[in-house]
Amino acid sequence: MTLRLPPGGIYTELELSAGDFAYEDAWLIALHKGMGWYVGATPWDVVGTVLAALGRYLEARDGAVPSLHLAHQLDRDTTGILLISRSPQANGPLTAAFANGQVNKTYRCIVVGSPPDAGEICSGHGRESGGRWRVYPYAEIGRELPAGGGRVKEARTGYVVERRMDGTALVRCTPHTGRTHQIRLHMAHIGHPLLGDVRYGGPKTYAGRDLPGHLLHAAELCLRHPVTGAALTLCSPYPALFADLAHEK
Repeated sequence: MTLRLPPGGIYTELELSAGDFAYEDAWLIALHKGMGWYVGATPWDVVGTVLAALGRYLEARDGAVPSLHLAHQLDRDTTGILLISRSPQANGPLTAAFANGQVNKTYRCIVVGSPPDAGEICSGHGRESGGRWRVYPYAEIGRELPAGGGRVKEARTGYVVERRMDGTALVRCTPHTGRTHQIRLHMAHIGHPLLGDVRYGGPKTYAGRDLPGHLLHAAELCLRHPVTGAALTLCSPYPALFADLAHEK
């Protein structure tokens, strides 16, 4: 038997409120995800997650918990729009839309330095021998990875610099593929890691502040509703720290 403790040894206590909802109908729920929220179950916790907290909230509000299904994933410290299905009728079409690139995703991040005004980053993506995600040369796409890690996959991210600040830049990113840590890896790959992204070379402090996590925000999702077919645009405002450092207040 293995006992797994959370990072830092502290379990998450997550309770949702009405203000955390960005959108809700009979088939879908979209939340304004906060920094530090684990989306799904982890090896050390199944109750301090977004799905568990949403189930508790809906049971208290409605007296029952619908069948909840994550349409996509966001890293623990990534903030912004998180879309969840609450009906089996929506699951298949929604999963297919994300898998087939039919969901337009817009992220914003604050990076170190001064990147070029715009560009597209194309690379391979996969795990290294130690299990961590990394960028591979584009020519290695399709190569088999060691230790049963699958094959190197394509990763593509478009970006535009929206504002240059004191040693940092606010960048709008459009991922054209959906690889794990894709934006974080790609910005670090071109020499401009995210503020707070210690894993990929970003600083832990900025302007005299300790950064609790990487500054990446899922600002917008645009898609066709999986049941009604109506155009759906879901937006999430910046959290306070992000807005402050991006000079958006």
